[in-house]
Amino acid sequence: MGNTPDSSGRRSFDGPRGGRDRSTSGRPTGSGGARHDRGARPRPGSGSDERRTPRPPEPPLPEDVDVKLLDPDVRRDLLSLDKSNAEKVAMHLVMAGTLVDEDPERALLHARAARGRAGRVAVVREAAGIAAYHAGEWAEAIAELRAARRMAGGPGLVAVLADCERALGRPERALELARSDEARQLTGEAAEELRIVAAGARRDLGQLDAAVVMLQTPELDPTRTGSAAARLFYAYADALLAAGRTDDAIRWFMQAATADEDGETDAEDRAAALGAGGEGAGSGEKIGDLEGDEDQ
Repeated sequence: MGNTPDSSGRRSFDGPRGGRDRSTSGRPTGSGGARHDRGARPRPGSGSDERRTPRPPEPPLPEDVDVKLLDPDVRRDLLSLDKSNAEKVAMHLVMAGTLVDEDPERALLHARAARGRAGRVAVVREAAGIAAYHAGEWAEAIAELRAARRMAGGPGLVAVLADCERALGRPERALELARSDEARQLTGEAAEELRIVAAGARRDLGQLDAAVVMLQTPELDPTRTGSAAARLFYAYADALLAAGRTDDAIRWFMQAATADEDGETDAEDRAAALGAGGEGAGSGEKIGDLEGDEDQ
């Protein structure tokens, strides 16, 4: 699963874009300020939890799983567990991160196994939420990410939560999250991701012009390149297209293709399908230069 919007404007996330970007095999699974619960309750993996509630069968782990692929911060968050349990949790997290794009259902099985062993560790709950999101288990993703946010504090993955609400047919809740105190704590790419989701929620509600306006920020600068810029330009092009402004949409799909250095989107194909043949928006125009067009 990539970052390209689907036909509804909903997108797939790689994970958090702000805070501490901690990853399993390159996949983000942590958020700013994430910590594990060091309370007086029995630690997961200490024995008492297993006696009370037997864990379901776990997916097999390859013998060559390298736990060193986990970010050191993530490994430190597992220090509250006994050594053998921490090792198994780390291996399941690595597998979840490795499989999340090619086999999200199997990745979720590994994430659930890690959660079953370490359900009071915030970064594990967040990893389970991310895996559930990629597997299309929206309600489960919301439950896990909210649990992680309660444990860790901070804004958490607000954009992912909002996108899950959209997927469940609740765009109003997505917009509430976009206006929340947690959302106001976001900066940079994390704030951009949430704005894209919120614009999609406006489209869900039939507020097509509002969706376009929501994305008209200083970050909509055609001189930008890279993954974040490509996603923003793509979302803007999609919003323009939904609003019936095909020519403008073509220009911004072309700009998204130019910014997309890693080929994460199908922006070039989208532009071609719409009949692209002239120059895109990449000739130095900034959002200020386009404001006159936005009122048409």
